[in-house]
Amino acid sequence: MLPKSLSELPIFEGYNPEALLKTMQGILDKSQKIMTHLMAQQAEKVEQGTIPNIDHDPLNIGRASQELVTHFMMNPVSLMEANLSFWQEQIKVADNVFKRTLGLETEPYIDAAKGDRRFKHEAWNTVPAFDLIKQSYLLSATWLHNTIKEIGIKEAEHANAKKIDFYTRQLIDALAPTNFVATNPEVLFLTLQTGGQNLLNGLNNFLEDLERGKGNLSIKMTDLEAFEPGKNIAVTPGKVVFQNDLMQLIQYTPSTEKVYKRPLLIVPPWINKFYILDLRENNSFVKWAVDQGHSVFVISWVNPDARLADKNFEDYMLEGPLAALGAIEQATGEKEVNAVGYCLGGTLLTSTLAYMASKNDTRIVSATLFTTLLDFKDPGELSIFIDEEQIEALEEKMDEKGYLEGSHMATTFTMLRANDLIWSFHINNYLLGKEASAFDLLYWNSDSTRMPAKMHSFYLRRMYLNNALKTPNNVVLAGQPIDLGNVKIPVCFVSAQEDHIAPWESTYAGTQLVSGEVKFILGGSGHIAGIINPPYKPKYFYYTNDKTKTIDDPKTWLKGASKHEGSWWPHWELWVDQYGGEKVDARTPGTGQLPVVENAPGSYVKVRALAG
Repeated sequence: MLPKSLSELPIFEGYNPEALLKTMQGILDKSQKIMTHLMAQQAEKVEQGTIPNIDHDPLNIGRASQELVTHFMMNPVSLMEANLSFWQEQIKVADNVFKRTLGLETEPYIDAAKGDRRFKHEAWNTVPAFDLIKQSYLLSATWLHNTIKEIGIKEAEHANAKKIDFYTRQLIDALAPTNFVATNPEVLFLTLQTGGQNLLNGLNNFLEDLERGKGNLSIKMTDLEAFEPGKNIAVTPGKVVFQNDLMQLIQYTPSTEKVYKRPLLIVPPWINKFYILDLRENNSFVKWAVDQGHSVFVISWVNPDARLADKNFEDYMLEGPLAALGAIEQATGEKEVNAVGYCLGGTLLTSTLAYMASKNDTRIVSATLFTTLLDFKDPGELSIFIDEEQIEALEEKMDEKGYLEGSHMATTFTMLRANDLIWSFHINNYLLGKEASAFDLLYWNSDSTRMPAKMHSFYLRRMYLNNALKTPNNVVLAGQPIDLGNVKIPVCFVSAQEDHIAPWESTYAGTQLVSGEVKFILGGSGHIAGIINPPYKPKYFYYTNDKTKTIDDPKTWLKGASKHEGSWWPHWELWVDQYGGEKVDARTPGTGQLPVVENAPGSYVKVRALAG
């Protein structure tokens, strides 16, 4: 039988009401300090004239909301039936909890989805009040989501369906009982046990995040002092052997006596920093590739400021991979390379390949594309943030500084996984009053980068908004119309099954746009973990299908695919091995025609652009 009250739980031993009252005074004092801080920030914005117009709708959700209301008004009977059904279901939930209170062996009427970690505390299942709160919330969330989807919006009827669906889920996540002191048993118990010290600690954390974000809330996801590139992350030995305005080129020190004749060039995205591929020794793709006998070169993009406002997408091509090819030839004497592009870096790499094809430039003999979109018809939930009105608002913001602040992009990606990247830290940092733990991946995630205004506008408009890259000669780079169909070299696509940034079904469409031999590898997990799945400690699986070129439908491809346990890295190595050429003596950075600039990971990667 479930306990009938909270006080019956042994966790309440040591509860000190006097300590709680005393701490509450400290909480009130700290709250007053926070309000004073916010008011000062607001006054400063008023003086600077940066308070946004209340009629301004930068997310362009006003029109979508109006359509939602209109659909409800046009379907009053369906809405009434949905409400009646909801209350009938709530009665069933109450009846279920009552039976469980009596000790009857009854499963919850509704339970959290597998993998939902919000309701892991035992009290959600053992205390009737919290059991009722949990089940009632889950039922309400399901009802609201389904009602809006089935009555308020229909994807076939208007273009705002995804936007309404997304922001409905944001609202549902925000209203979860786990996010509030009184309805989160773990927080409530801790508050009573510590006399509220957790809440006081949480307010301190909240104030620190406000100060670091300069008035905007910059949630601390990890210990920002625990890591330093070149010290305990991004430590694979190497040297910077070339640099220009946009990038430094790192040549890594070989770990084998012999290496493949053709070097391996890695083109990471400039939305984030390259060292996601070189975090620690046991999960570094860079180190692993070096250990397989590749002469690895990695582009480390600059963290741009206003001086680079006019740098465009084609500048990233000319001063990125094309400049790197010339530098690699000077460093090693080799003209031909194999290349890897990650996410936006893969989009740039493929665009570069199309440009090179128009110039009969054959220096890249094979390409590997990690989680790369070439056809932007369905870019997943990122499309919610991309329409004419939102891009115009973004361009107006970028024009003020000459770049897009890194915190803006970080917020966008964080919203795509709000429960994991917002609310879990809200609970840990502010309600439980704990310090963020040291986690290398979250440190990298917090190490955001800026976007040059002209480049970012081009990328959003030509790729996402107009989907111009897939159409031959619709994108012009350095005066040359490009056609992905002219890319005739072998291309290996590597995607992730749960990718929320580059959905694998959409990345698969790229296999039909290039003309050469193609291979598609589908990893488990998401945009990062699906790629960083080393053989030393593999967590996920991957799929392969040798008939990629003849299958244009991703679902058909998956049905005929073979599933393999473990890391896809060795499987990819077998593929790229055939394009590596013969083995030659290893090349040490600085022994070619390019002198060493500085030690890896270089200085560009160390320029931080936190919230601002």
